[in-house]
Amino acid sequence: MEMQGIIENKKLISQDEWRKYINSLKTEKIENNKEKCRELVKESLVTSIKKRTINLKKFGILFSGGIDSSIIALICKKLGLNFKCYAIGLKNSKDLEWAERTALALNLKLKTITLELDETEKIIKRVIKILKQTDVISVGVGSVIYAGIKLSKKDSINTLFTGTGSDELFAGYSRFENIKGINRECWSSLNNLFKDLKRDFLIAKSQKAGLITPFLDEKVIKSAMEVPEKYKLNKNIRKYILREIAVDLGLPKEFAFRKKTAAQYGSGIDKAIKKLAKKNNFKYKKDYLKSLS
Repeated sequence: MEMQGIIENKKLISQDEWRKYINSLKTEKIENNKEKCRELVKESLVTSIKKRTINLKKFGILFSGGIDSSIIALICKKLGLNFKCYAIGLKNSKDLEWAERTALALNLKLKTITLELDETEKIIKRVIKILKQTDVISVGVGSVIYAGIKLSKKDSINTLFTGTGSDELFAGYSRFENIKGINRECWSSLNNLFKDLKRDFLIAKSQKAGLITPFLDEKVIKSAMEVPEKYKLNKNIRKYILREIAVDLGLPKEFAFRKKTAAQYGSGIDKAIKKLAKKNNFKYKKDYLKSLS
């Protein structure tokens, strides 16, 4: 199990230890040269992925066709590594559509699964049992991760890369559009990331799998936090500099600058929860999920 900054001796660290780790990386330094920013971030990401794949003969990438998983896949391909991408979703989900389109454009090995409603309900029940909570977002995202790991296991792949941390580092959430002091909010978001990391850790552990989080490498965090706010959010385009780096690496612009929704929405899991709630005579998704605990 490898999740930078959260695993020590194969055990989950505490929230206080996580925050101590993030606070130890805080810097006031800002690099105003845009080209240098791009090179620093790109170089740190490549190095992060290199050192995490030294002893990996094969691995997977949780792939949605979004900027984070696409840039990881691009770097892995350029490094000549042995990997396969895994995408999950319900019928007509955006993530499945764009994962297939992106994989075709980049000539990536991709395996997908289209979930049926009853199968999704089984996954949701399992995730609630693992997490011991019924928060709609946690269960939604957790279900995507659970299904992705389960799919990779069919190929005897037990280690998967994820893009966790990218939204926090590069102002990927919609709230960043209405905030003054974007980098300050980035640090705050990183500090509060522990809940998501714990969720992912518990799901991976339940399936004896490992998750690799290259965006949470110490050097990646430092280089990302030296990027001025104007390069993270440009004309209301979030993660702008990361998108430019992806284009530099060979991702077509239509993929690099595509606006993407969160995993639970892009995969169709959130819509499935809504349908299941209605089917079981619940007005609210949260009440339906509570009934499963």
